[in-house]
Amino acid sequence: MGRVKAVVAYDGTNFAGYQSQPGMRTVQSEIDKALVKIHKDKSIHSVASGRTDSGVHANGQVIHFDTSLTLEEERWQMALNVLLPTDIRIVNVCYVDEDFHARYSATGKTYIFKWSYASVHSPFERNYSVHLGKWRPDVEKMKEAAKYLIGTYDFTSFCSAKTATSNRVRTVRLLTLERHGDELVMTIEGDGFLYNMVRTIAGMLLAVGKGWHQPEEVKEILALKDRQAASKTAPAHGLYLDNVTYDYDDIPK
Repeated sequence: MGRVKAVVAYDGTNFAGYQSQPGMRTVQSEIDKALVKIHKDKSIHSVASGRTDSGVHANGQVIHFDTSLTLEEERWQMALNVLLPTDIRIVNVCYVDEDFHARYSATGKTYIFKWSYASVHSPFERNYSVHLGKWRPDVEKMKEAAKYLIGTYDFTSFCSAKTATSNRVRTVRLLTLERHGDELVMTIEGDGFLYNMVRTIAGMLLAVGKGWHQPEEVKEILALKDRQAASKTAPAHGLYLDNVTYDYDDIPK
């Protein structure tokens, strides 16, 4: 048996999230269906770096699966892309050691969140950024607020009440906001993220940008460890899993 690592990009618009769910169209179910066909109907399951919600996109989701086949790496990419629907693409494939795990070997993740400044939100962009409408947030205040979230903290105030784990301490290593044309892009990188954590942070920073909260209040809300203290969770369709990193120098990032 060999272990294969693949980098996957997908448009999350028409999926009920990443993880397989009975009777639902999900990214994992489509990938596993393609793997079963390649393996001549033999049961095979992929493992991802983590799940994403319905509507969330990915530029660099990472999966692994075990196989008895000996296809060249390029053939794996070609075979999977032929079988997968066009809203999922395999970006890169390589063989890895058997101790590699898409989820547990990950050392960091990067997400981006996009808002649109466009006066009229294009119908071709409606599923890929959150329209600000007439609002023009104070980005400098958002940047000031973001500084309070960089570091190692208990992020209970910034995750869903449905978060399964009791350990809610995470490290945010990078949190930036930049204007690119008609888009405002938040980039966040850390050792891992709780359920809805990135979207809640995005919602909180926008609330600061709109003047509903002052930047220094973010520090106070973080210390409260109370989800009710933070702002509304931002919509899923503005979020992208951009990259997953590993301590494997020979594995493409």
